[in-house]
Amino acid sequence: MFDPFIDAWQLRHLVMKGELRPREVAEFYLARIERLNPELGAYMTVTADRALADAARLETLRTDAASMRLYGVAYSLKDLTPTAGIRTTLGSHNYADSLPPQDAVIAQHLRNAGGILLGKTTTPEFGGRPTTEGGLCPTARNPWNHEYNAGGSSGGAAAAVAAGLGPLAEGSDGGGSIRGPASNCGVVGLKPSRGRITYAPHRGEAWGGYATRGPIARSVRDVAMMLDAIAGPATGDPYWAPPPSRPFEEAVQVVPRNLKLASIASSKLGDVDPEVAAAFDLACATMREMGHRIEPIDLDPGAMLIECTRILICVGIAAIPVTSPDLIDPVVREMYEYGRKVSGADYVNLLATMHNIARTIVERLEPYDALLTPTMTRPAMRNGSFPTKPESYLDELWTWIAFEYPFNATGQPAMTIPAGFTRAGLPIGLQIVGRPNGEFDLFALAATFEAARPWSHLRPSLQGD
Repeated sequence: MFDPFIDAWQLRHLVMKGELRPREVAEFYLARIERLNPELGAYMTVTADRALADAARLETLRTDAASMRLYGVAYSLKDLTPTAGIRTTLGSHNYADSLPPQDAVIAQHLRNAGGILLGKTTTPEFGGRPTTEGGLCPTARNPWNHEYNAGGSSGGAAAAVAAGLGPLAEGSDGGGSIRGPASNCGVVGLKPSRGRITYAPHRGEAWGGYATRGPIARSVRDVAMMLDAIAGPATGDPYWAPPPSRPFEEAVQVVPRNLKLASIASSKLGDVDPEVAAAFDLACATMREMGHRIEPIDLDPGAMLIECTRILICVGIAAIPVTSPDLIDPVVREMYEYGRKVSGADYVNLLATMHNIARTIVERLEPYDALLTPTMTRPAMRNGSFPTKPESYLDELWTWIAFEYPFNATGQPAMTIPAGFTRAGLPIGLQIVGRPNGEFDLFALAATFEAARPWSHLRPSLQGD
């Protein structure tokens, strides 16, 4: 009927023109999910009845379509995001039958924008791994090679987009959980600025503004389009970003000139894989060819923030109510048990320390228009290979995500975009970190890189496709 890898903005255009009906969009993706998901493990719960109901509702609202940014576009929600009356497991046996009483506000935004909900995507338990495996959800396999993992914790979301099981996916990022899977799967993922997207009415703010939700898609334009639909605070939010002066989607038409870019290519927390380093060098060369200046800087934000982050994430995991701790994935249970030992006073002090270190990092980056880093130190891991032992998890974790979690602490927007492949055919991502509240300029730079190094024609070979 249509290309399953179609961009969301193209899909909306076809639906708006009447060349596709919303019901056709829903039925097409539901059939594709039924065929491919058993092997990929991207979806935990497929909401076929809801998708068809969304489509039917949209067909009665045809006259209102122009005001809906995502009219007729299919999307997914991560299984950490509460949905009223739809199972939300958090990837945990402790929540296997959980039916939240109300939607997260972001879920309301996506429905009101005219989207069609296909289902809830897989996540490691409580979002506690950088791979999607080990908990209640099925393993999210990398669409480029099923022996490798899609990443975590938004692994199902990234795998779904990369495999053409829906053009848009919502993820969440509490240390790299959008950017890591998007990098592993060869798609675009954005951790927005602190306060850009509300966590209402649920738990996210308890992390001191560290975690956020955000969009995953196959193109920079689609990520901007989705952010336009979901951005904005809820009344009473403790953090909020100033609204943009114009829609983020318009940024992809802007061509930035002569930018001054910082680069960080290494961290003492762990070695960067040689193929990742080579891809990063090539990406920097492309940026120079585009007319930008790149200045390596002596800064290791991952090492500066590791102790704060270790405690913060573990306390966040430990704060989730559970009735049976013994049912928690042994790897995540290491974090749960670590976090339970932290006192309230220590937690308050670490938040203050984290924010003070973050100020230092932002001040150091202030002279630059953006920062470039590899997204992760290594490509995707083989399923079942990480960590080598549950008791070594907290030591192994930081070596892989050293470039990601610092910008949860600083609150800056950070995007991963495809930047190449390993010899084995696994995607490698480039991370671009913007100024505080600087998504518009970040989109403009990423879109020009996308134009210089196009990737939309690159697609995984999927059995049964």
